[in-house]
Amino acid sequence: MNKMAMALAKSRIDNIAMPLGGLGKLEDILIKCAGIFGTADFTFNKKAVIVLCADNGIVAQDVTQTGQHVTKIVAENMTDGKASIAILCKQAKADLFVTDIGMTTDSDNPKIFNKKVAYGTRDFSVERAMTLDEVNTAISVGIGGVAKLKWQQYNLIATGEMGIGNTTTSSAIVAALFGTDAIAVTGKGAGLSTKGLLHKIDVINKAIALHQPNPADPFDVLSAVGGLDIAGLVGVYLGGAIHRIPILIDGFISATAALLATRINPAAKDFMFATHVSSEPATKMVLDAIGLEPFLFLDMHLGEGTGATMAFPLFDMALKIYREMSNFAQINVKKYVPLS
Repeated sequence: MNKMAMALAKSRIDNIAMPLGGLGKLEDILIKCAGIFGTADFTFNKKAVIVLCADNGIVAQDVTQTGQHVTKIVAENMTDGKASIAILCKQAKADLFVTDIGMTTDSDNPKIFNKKVAYGTRDFSVERAMTLDEVNTAISVGIGGVAKLKWQQYNLIATGEMGIGNTTTSSAIVAALFGTDAIAVTGKGAGLSTKGLLHKIDVINKAIALHQPNPADPFDVLSAVGGLDIAGLVGVYLGGAIHRIPILIDGFISATAALLATRINPAAKDFMFATHVSSEPATKMVLDAIGLEPFLFLDMHLGEGTGATMAFPLFDMALKIYREMSNFAQINVKKYVPLS
């Protein structure tokens, strides 16, 4: 992070003709972006939403309401503007990049980028979800995706995912990282009954007991109980740090990937923004562990990058004030100063 650029951005904000701290958390966003870009004179050129789509073998254990075929259906709906994330991207003037990183079936849709690492993960209740090679390849896909977007002049990226069963995967990852019983970090996902939730918790606990993933080794945790979409998102966050691009975290699944990324490289946190707290019970716990505070509280659990995309207009509006509002000297008004 460029401390000089951050100091200049802070000075610029404090000279805008408004009360000190008038923009609240939006000021923190602007100052952090200045640090990321290395200049106080920055703008958001182009905005992108990366949605990584993958299937989870754990679905075989009846931990979801729907089957894996839904992943492909929703992914394809994203490309024709009918899915929620596509509608929000249009409104936010962001470009949507839907990527198959591990769906169980192939798609001939030319608007879906084929970066398939494997045809879904294995059922981690009976065997490890991925090999270490698959984990590393998926992470590389995410890093490469950010590199390509940087080359295309994008400099603000939101994360999204689609994959039936990935709240089970995320809860298993978080339970393993925190060394806690799954009951503390597992929610109903896309609408399980209470009985279904208890079964989901039991499946996760037994899987962790079976594989004994090392909580100090994020690669081992991913291999044992992870998902291809989550591993890919880990790469997106690492790519943000490598290529100095702000990355917006979406909900529980995206936040789980962000936590893993910070366990691999703590500096990745400097390039992340927590946008909202989803209604999944472990989301705030995960964001607290990363050390990031969200600024939207909407009780959403829609996924796909929807919450992160809703934050784009806030970034745009804050930047508009930062770049265009009069300062105290221009309107001949005495500047506010901090008072004791």
